[in-house]
Amino acid sequence: MTARRPAISDTHPFTPSPVRPIPLADETRVAEVLDLAVRIGQVNLGSGMGASDTASIVRWVAAAYGLADLQVDVTYNSITATVDRGPTKSPVSAIRVITSPVIDFHRLDLADRLVRRIRRGSLTPQQARTELDHIAVAEHPHRAWVATLGWAVMAAAATMLLGGNLLIAGISFVTTIAIHLSRTRLDQAGLPVFFQQVVGGALAAIPALVLYNFEDRLGISVSPSTMIAAGVIVLLAGLSLVGAVQDAITRYPVTAAGRTVELVIMTGGIVAGVAAALRLAEFLGLRMPILAQVAPPDLTALPVKVVSGAILSAAFAVACYAHRRSLGAAAAAGAIGTLVQALLLIAGLGTVAAASIAATLVGFIGGLLARRALTPPLIIAIAGVTPLLPGLAIYRGLFALMTEQHILGISSTISAIGIATALAAGVTLGEWLARKTRRPRILRRASEVAVAAARSRLREVPVPYKQEAPLSTGTPAPTVATQSTPTPTPSTPSTLLMDEPELPPDSADSSGSKLPPGATATAYSEHPYMRELQAADDRRARSGSSRRH
Repeated sequence: MTARRPAISDTHPFTPSPVRPIPLADETRVAEVLDLAVRIGQVNLGSGMGASDTASIVRWVAAAYGLADLQVDVTYNSITATVDRGPTKSPVSAIRVITSPVIDFHRLDLADRLVRRIRRGSLTPQQARTELDHIAVAEHPHRAWVATLGWAVMAAAATMLLGGNLLIAGISFVTTIAIHLSRTRLDQAGLPVFFQQVVGGALAAIPALVLYNFEDRLGISVSPSTMIAAGVIVLLAGLSLVGAVQDAITRYPVTAAGRTVELVIMTGGIVAGVAAALRLAEFLGLRMPILAQVAPPDLTALPVKVVSGAILSAAFAVACYAHRRSLGAAAAAGAIGTLVQALLLIAGLGTVAAASIAATLVGFIGGLLARRALTPPLIIAIAGVTPLLPGLAIYRGLFALMTEQHILGISSTISAIGIATALAAGVTLGEWLARKTRRPRILRRASEVAVAAARSRLREVPVPYKQEAPLSTGTPAPTVATQSTPTPTPSTPSTLLMDEPELPPDSADSSGSKLPPGATATAYSEHPYMRELQAADDRRARSGSSRRH
């Protein structure tokens, strides 16, 4: 049987009725929950998540423990959260600073699973804090040398995607290993990231220029523009392009401005490195490559491009330490994006429009695939649009400006900026569409499990005090005395859903159908879990009716 369950990042957070709401008068417990929520947000923001999604997750975690009236402010490198405890009590605040943000799919995935467990009410604040401490020091799913190979395979796939041959792909493979190892050593030495990008851009260009000048003696054919563009794509992939535009669209201008400035500076470092290599080659009297025209799209090369796009996306996910269950979805998103963009270009659509439509489809399908893989949609989206990055347009614009082809250089540069913006905007729109789409089904024994979960939660959740956690956004619930009820011993249901907490069966407590003392039937009829139970019963009734007909 099947059930419907969205990934935590796919649903707009609302104020749930907490399993055991903490008293707002207890400043110590409020501060503990607030610090937990902000620390989870710190992990997500530092791993590449956008400001809007990070703020939503912070509110979700705090609301799960009863802190509904929460103000969250997310900037480029800090998160501040404040909870209002009423006019007679001072507010409680927490702040966290992100020191070195880097795209890390592994920690993003672990944080997503932790939030999902908190959402289901299976963890106390102390248990969640312990899990978060483990996430902070958790080892990656594979070693660093595997990630290095991921970057190298990504460069080789990018070369094939741009029309190169196996020889050029092999050279790009070796060159990227050298770039990654050198940047790792420079980072350990404390060199600023801008200069690391300069070194990476130079290393991407120098081997291409040298082999181009000795191709006659070696008896090979080398395309310097393809090799350099592949290196630029690899260097661009580690930047927060999608996050910068997404923050601007979702009305987080401060965070968007910070990420945009970083993106421009880091891209400038790549351009400076490539330009330095070209100037050095010209100074040494080497033969400069000719800026050839971009080949028109060809249907015969489409299978190679689609396969290369899939490999590129999967390799990027490996390089960012994604879990194995995310690799298939990332490869599918990359293949779909590459296929759609190529078909639109063959149909005569412009490069910016084609990139926008392809990225929208990647964001939409990626959001749905992320639910199947139980992984944040951001992982699928970023990996899926990586084959569409405008590495070749950036190189063409730079080379044209250096050779005084100003019109071509300016047009290529503007085209690269337009493609990058279209990719980020398309992914944002696609993820929004995925959120609005009917939740897909996930294989599990679920219809009964969902009903049992709703009923067991209803048994566990006493009607909270009105001033601390209202039962619903509609008619205010009456103020009743809170009495704790014994928690049923959980059993182990047969389920295929990974990392879900164990749910007590419907028959775990014979008195579970009774309301807690002091609670009224009217109050419980408005309870969110009661509405969830009723919705599950309605779905089962409709499903049975459709089968009979």
